[in-house]
Amino acid sequence: MGELQAEPLTSSPPDQRELEEAASVFGVETTYWDIWHREHRASVPALTAILESLGVDVGTNASLGGAREKRERLTWQYPLAPMVRLMRDQPQPEAPVSLPHEQADAVAALRIRLEDGSSTSILVELSKIPVSEEAVFAGSRFVRKRIRLPNDLPLGYHDLSIEIGGAASPPARLIVCPSQAYRPAWLEGSRAAGLAVSLYGIRSGRNWGCGDTSDLKALIDWVADRAAASFIALNPLHAIPNRQPFNTSPYLPNSIFYRNPIYLDLEQIAEFRSSERARALLESAAVQSELGALRSSELVEYERVYRLKLRFLKLLFRSFLKEWAQDTPRARELRNYIEAEGELLHRFAVHEALDEAIHRRCADVWNWRSWPEPYQDPQSAAVQEFAKKHWPSVLFHKYVQWQLDLQLQAAQEHARARGLTVGLYHDLALATDRFGSDLWAHREFFISGCRVGAPPDDFSPKGQDWAFPPPNAERHYQDGYRLFAESVRRNCRHGGALRIDHVMRFFRLYWIPGGMDATEGTYVRDRHEDLLGILALESVRQKVILIGEDLGTVPDEVRQALSRFGILSYRLLYFEQDRAGRFRRPEEYPRDALVSATTHDLPTLAGFWVGRDIEARRDAGLLPDDGSYYRMRHERALQKQKLLDLLIELRLLPDWYSRNAGEIPELTGELHNAIVGFLASTPSKLMLLNQEDLLKQTEQQNLPGSTAEYPNWRRKMKAAVEELWTSPEVQAFTTMFRGWLDRTGRLNVPGRS
Repeated sequence: MGELQAEPLTSSPPDQRELEEAASVFGVETTYWDIWHREHRASVPALTAILESLGVDVGTNASLGGAREKRERLTWQYPLAPMVRLMRDQPQPEAPVSLPHEQADAVAALRIRLEDGSSTSILVELSKIPVSEEAVFAGSRFVRKRIRLPNDLPLGYHDLSIEIGGAASPPARLIVCPSQAYRPAWLEGSRAAGLAVSLYGIRSGRNWGCGDTSDLKALIDWVADRAAASFIALNPLHAIPNRQPFNTSPYLPNSIFYRNPIYLDLEQIAEFRSSERARALLESAAVQSELGALRSSELVEYERVYRLKLRFLKLLFRSFLKEWAQDTPRARELRNYIEAEGELLHRFAVHEALDEAIHRRCADVWNWRSWPEPYQDPQSAAVQEFAKKHWPSVLFHKYVQWQLDLQLQAAQEHARARGLTVGLYHDLALATDRFGSDLWAHREFFISGCRVGAPPDDFSPKGQDWAFPPPNAERHYQDGYRLFAESVRRNCRHGGALRIDHVMRFFRLYWIPGGMDATEGTYVRDRHEDLLGILALESVRQKVILIGEDLGTVPDEVRQALSRFGILSYRLLYFEQDRAGRFRRPEEYPRDALVSATTHDLPTLAGFWVGRDIEARRDAGLLPDDGSYYRMRHERALQKQKLLDLLIELRLLPDWYSRNAGEIPELTGELHNAIVGFLASTPSKLMLLNQEDLLKQTEQQNLPGSTAEYPNWRRKMKAAVEELWTSPEVQAFTTMFRGWLDRTGRLNVPGRS
């Protein structure tokens, strides 16, 4: 315990040492290690820009010292912090209380209001509690004491307040978390497997040019009957603008809270079944011609699919408005959904309605940053007036999200009814589009002046600039993480597993200052213990297994924390190599993990073998020079040889492959079988095979760093849903996959819980 001393005032610009000291206080890392184990030191311009984006005055030593003292003083300003996190298994749960020295021996009344509405009060004699910390600001002394709380507080989100001398403090959010995320009992002694699909890319003879929830049900039936896997992993289903080529990434959504209407099967909506007009329009020559073109197109045509579905959805909604006016039971179902979703849904729907109305009047305005200024603030009088005047348009978007929720609920229920022990595996994106509805509706929860990305690595030598703003960690903390909890809760809904994209975000994110490129950034830390606790809480409440995508340069302490919270690691064949480049043997893979060959941003197995990803990068102009191209081709040949050597050593391939490695230009059936068998043989609790790898497709879904240069997020499945049952090639691949699941104890066992 000691007194804080102010630094001497000076008007000189701060040097790097003083900037680095301030950076440390605000969570900015001044050095980091890259994937090649080289240390990088953040530059003065980078530190200056990042601190400025956090609201720090970096003009002088004095201003930096003042900013540091102000941040420290905030932690003592009120008796209770904005939020207090407790772990359910803590032997002695405590809440820290900060007090002026004069109140250190007062009597305090502590009140806990549980989320079920009940409450309890505790009378505390502060004189009997020792001081744990002290601080002095401008001659005023403060003390901190830790007050014992009941041991039996239920999991959940509660309120905590304290009253001293008749004055009540601002309440804190009291979050009681489990020590670990949900793990079904059967998973502790068993292993399971799943198939990953991009829902938008499912082909069928009945959809509207894009996979939908009925295609998903058909896929569930096939997986249950033929593949005998335990789950289907989906791409993020978040709402996106559906505009090509810049606004089709499911990992750069318009909103992470709500979903994309293109996944709706409109013919399953009640209003469609009762609407003669909708059915007649569907049978018209023009619509049938468009449907035929969309179904037969090589790639998903987002804008055309969305335009067609939107036309029908509005027709169905006009029919529903009659029920709304009559307050029928179906209308009351929507009212209940709207009430449960609250302000989050309302702001999303208002944004969507505004976006549509303004673009209709001004065709060259594509996002809210170009709207008339009064409409850029979700709380402005102009926005409130618009929502009131155009209530049917706002209600329409709430109706659409309701239908999506119902159809995804039905899909998960169907999966569980067909015996899939996990069912649907959802994916929570890291990003949110800086031009999207989440930024419009919740701007204060994001930082301006910086973007998120990744430092250079083997697959992106120039680094990656993901072009979206970092989260405002301090604002989330001050708000008790309400928005964060909602994002997790909504994406756990109607699933049995949730993948967290770039899980290292909860520990640190790579920030790129405005005006700089991806090689000039550095990492900024977050309050990971709080975030992981809330993740575990939502996981336990909804019985959802958590998988953290922990690829890249991940410090040991990150994986240790994830393991402590029961979050499965995410291991890819391509990356599981030691420093000498040796591929790890199956038994070297961790048990508490999901194992797969690849992911959407990396080459498929067939693409890896022929170097299709390297060719695509060169074609897109993403390689610095021809030297990089030839170096990558050479390194790929070495990687392939090392993988062959391991598979031969494990007796998954005959020796012939080693002697004739140069004569294997593509992924042969024998090699395909060996790699799938290798993955299934690992001790990792979950195994995931992408449908592109099951069906030996060469093209990957996304080429990082590209937009119009590559058809990202538009690739369709090689086989249509109907062909999954009849194609001899698909049946051969499926028999091979199922055989490995059977031999390695991963075969789905219906009835496990």
